[in-house]
Amino acid sequence: MDNPTVDEFGSRRSTMYGPNGAVATSQPLAAEAGLRTLQDGGNAFDAAVATAAALNVTEPTSTGLGGDVFMLYRSADGEVGAMRACGGAPAGATRENVREAVADEQGVAPEEATMPETGAHAVTVPGTARGWEATVEGFGRLTLADALGPAIEYATEGYPVTEVIASAWEHGEELFESDHAREAYLVDGERAPNPGETVRLEKLGESMQAIAEEGADVVYEGYIAEAIAEEVQRAGGFMTVDDLADFEVEYPDPVSTTYGDAEVYELPPNNQGLIALEALNIAEELGAREHPADSAARVHYLAEAMKLAFHDGHRYITDPDFEEIPPLASKSWAEKRAATVGEEASDVSFGVPDSNAEDADTVLLCVGDSEGNVVSYINSRFAGFGSGLVAGDTGIALQNRGASFSLDDDHPNRLEPEKKPFHTLIPGLLKRGDDDWSAFGVMGGFMQPQGHLQTLVGMVDDGKTLQEALDTPRWRYREDGRLAVEARMPTAVQNGLLRRGHDLEVLPPLMFGGAQVVRNEDGTLSAATEPRKDGNASVY
Repeated sequence: MDNPTVDEFGSRRSTMYGPNGAVATSQPLAAEAGLRTLQDGGNAFDAAVATAAALNVTEPTSTGLGGDVFMLYRSADGEVGAMRACGGAPAGATRENVREAVADEQGVAPEEATMPETGAHAVTVPGTARGWEATVEGFGRLTLADALGPAIEYATEGYPVTEVIASAWEHGEELFESDHAREAYLVDGERAPNPGETVRLEKLGESMQAIAEEGADVVYEGYIAEAIAEEVQRAGGFMTVDDLADFEVEYPDPVSTTYGDAEVYELPPNNQGLIALEALNIAEELGAREHPADSAARVHYLAEAMKLAFHDGHRYITDPDFEEIPPLASKSWAEKRAATVGEEASDVSFGVPDSNAEDADTVLLCVGDSEGNVVSYINSRFAGFGSGLVAGDTGIALQNRGASFSLDDDHPNRLEPEKKPFHTLIPGLLKRGDDDWSAFGVMGGFMQPQGHLQTLVGMVDDGKTLQEALDTPRWRYREDGRLAVEARMPTAVQNGLLRRGHDLEVLPPLMFGGAQVVRNEDGTLSAATEPRKDGNASVY
C-alpha cells in the first residue's frame, strides 16, 4: 500500500475530537492554559480569557495588555453575541496637534505630515484588561484571578520560547529603544531569546497579579493607568488618565450573511467583518463554488470578489459614530459588484488606511465546552510589539493601532479625538445547523478576511475537515495589487492565474495568516490549528 502524501510543512496534523472541551490557538502552553481552566470547572468564556492571557506571556510579540480584544460567541442557551473592547484616540489627539507634533520628526511641513506607524501618536486606548474582565464577569463561572493564574505562572516561573515566536521576537531588538522596554522583553536587555530558551517576563507578571487582585480598574484608574499616560506623554503623545478612565466595553450586534446552506457571523464596523461578508456574497453571486476546488478559475473568482470587498471596505468602514456605512453585506450590493467581474484580473485599488496592517501580528483562539458554548476570541497590538513603547516598569507594551488613522481631512478614517480606528481584528462564527456551530478566525492584518473566505469555502463548499481546510495552500491579494500564493499551490493553478492576468508572487507560509477553529456538532467537539504557526488544538 502506498504511503499517504505528506505536504511540505514536514508533518501532518489531524482534526482533534473530544467530548468535554476544545481549545485551538497559536502556542501550545496557551492552549494548555485554556484546557486546564476547563478542567478546573470553567466554561469556554473563562478558558478564552485564560488562553488569551497566557498568549500575552508566551507570544508577547503578537498580543498584550496594551492592545484590544474582541469576541464572537454562541452561548449554550442559543444566544449569538459579540463583545468589543477597543479604545479610541486620546481626546487631545486632533489632526492639527498630531501634524504639528510629527512634522519635525518626518522633516516635512505640517500639512504634509502622515500618521506615524510607531511611537506615541500611534497609541490608542487599550481595551484588553476591561475586555477580559467583562468576559469572565458577564459570561464565565470563575474569577478573573482564576483565569489569569496560568499566565502569571508562566510569566514569573518562566517558559521555553517556541520557534516561530522566537523568530518574530527579533523585531524587538530594533523596535525597543528605552532601557525599561529592552529590559522587559530582551534577554540581558540586548537580544531576542533563542528557540527553546527559557524566559521570564516578571514585570508583566506583576502587572497581571495586580489585575488579578484589584481588577481592571488598576489599568484604567490606578497606577498602571498613570504609567501608560506618563509613557505616552514622555514620548510626545496626548494620552491622559482621563482617556483611560473613560473607556467602556461595548456589545454590538453581530453582522451576518448566508453562504450556501450556512450562516456566517462577523463583527460590525469599526472592524473589517463586512469585508469578509461582502466577499462571500460576491463569490456566491459569481458562482465560484461551481469551479473545482483546485482550479485557477476558483481562485480567480474568489480573489476578484476579495478585491472588490477590500475596495468597498476601505472606502467606507470606519467608526460608525462618525460616519454612516452602506449595506456592504447585503445580497443586492454583492449583485451589483459581481456584475463588474470578468474572466481576467481587474485593477482595483486596495484603498488601505496604512500598509503596515498587511502583515500585522495578532493572536486568535477558539474554545468550545460540553455545555454548547463556542467562543472566537481575538487579541492584538497591531504590528509586532506595537508602538515600541512600554509603560514604565509595568512590562505592558502599548499598541500602535492608531497607525490605521489618516491625517488626510477627506479620508473616512481620518484621525479625530476619541474616534476608534479602522480595526482589522475579526473573530468569526459559522452555523451549519441548529446544533452545528463553529468558532473560527484567521489572524494577520489584511489576511484576516481573505483567510475567512478561503477557510469557509473549504469547509462549506468542499466538505473538508477542519484541519484540511486550514492546511490548504492559500493566496492573498496584496496592497500593491499583486496576488501572492504559497509555493505549495499547484503549478497548474499558478499558471492558470498568470494567464488570467494576475501578477503573482510566491511568499513563505508565515505570510498567510494563523487560523484556528473549534466546532460543536451535535455535542461532539472538534478542533484544528494553523500549521504555519507553533500552536496546538487541544481536547479532552
